[in-house]
Amino acid sequence: MSGSPRILFTGGGTAGHVTPNLALMARLREGGWDVHYAGSRAGIERGIVAPTGVPYHALPTGKLRRYLSFENVLDVFRVAGGIVAGWRLARRLRPDVVFSKGGFVSVPVVAGARLAGIPVLAHESDCSPGLATRLVARHVAVVCTNFPDTRIPGARRVVHTGTPLRAGLLDGSRQRGLAHAGLSGGRPVLLVVGGSLGSTALNRLVRSELTTLLSRFEVIHICGRGQRRPELDQPGYAQYEFVAEPYADLLAAADLVLSRAGANGLLELLRARKPTLLVPLGTAASRGDQIENAAWAEAAGWARKVFEADLDGPRLLSELDALVADAKALKLRLEAFTVPDSERLLLELIAEVAGQVPVKTAERSSASDSK
Repeated sequence: MSGSPRILFTGGGTAGHVTPNLALMARLREGGWDVHYAGSRAGIERGIVAPTGVPYHALPTGKLRRYLSFENVLDVFRVAGGIVAGWRLARRLRPDVVFSKGGFVSVPVVAGARLAGIPVLAHESDCSPGLATRLVARHVAVVCTNFPDTRIPGARRVVHTGTPLRAGLLDGSRQRGLAHAGLSGGRPVLLVVGGSLGSTALNRLVRSELTTLLSRFEVIHICGRGQRRPELDQPGYAQYEFVAEPYADLLAAADLVLSRAGANGLLELLRARKPTLLVPLGTAASRGDQIENAAWAEAAGWARKVFEADLDGPRLLSELDALVADAKALKLRLEAFTVPDSERLLLELIAEVAGQVPVKTAERSSASDSK
């Protein structure tokens, strides 16, 4: 092992459990750290980490299902195998610290690291802790939270850090965004975001009302991989399966947003001061974390919310009309929304737990606000 401090990142299942790691990984590499990533063999995290050049270590992992399946039995063995593999990886790499962004893929890595005596920091994205965080909270040095009021039962130490925003998120150009999407900007621009994996329900609803929507708005639709419908291409409607680099420009072009309520995406929309209608994923497909996230934003007056079960074509149109009418007031209220200097706080905690000197961060007021 070289004399450089070493860190092992983990997290996956959705982009929200991976992308916040990217800024930290880049800063640590700039600061001379040896950075590695552990994730599943075929999860979304592998594709997101690959372009960074960070060494990726694929481990067997299970999957949390909220329905009866024989796969749940098999996953007991997969998780056990993942813990053994995580322990072996930790013994081989001997990182100074492990940083876990969550998702069930992270549990075997964290468990294996602790068995090897490696200290761990965990980060919880949502208003309330998910199963992965609850399983590891008692065994990690610090649990970092996205939301200020999140409570982590059993945790030794909890620090509200927020989450680093995507690099350049607030530096987008409306004109570049309109040009990229092939839109004129002659009507208000509606950005539809179904989360990193897309939303079949939102896609279906938007497309069922597309003719009416296009009479009122131009639409940028991020629909998820494999869910693009080329036969629907027409003036005023731009479809994307997934957007990385141009997202800041497309966000800058948007006058209002229709979105799920995943924690990181939600905080990005609030920080960008975008009037947003949230349609949280329901309890049939999740533990209800998006419902809690959306309720938090709505209670603060920073977004509007409607439950998917209550949403049909006419309700969608009426909710969007109400959002347009409320847009000016929403933007004024969003001026009060601030986020911590997450990158600095997390880098300081990583260095503290690893027993290293913190990596310096440049002042970047456009990307974060200090509380």
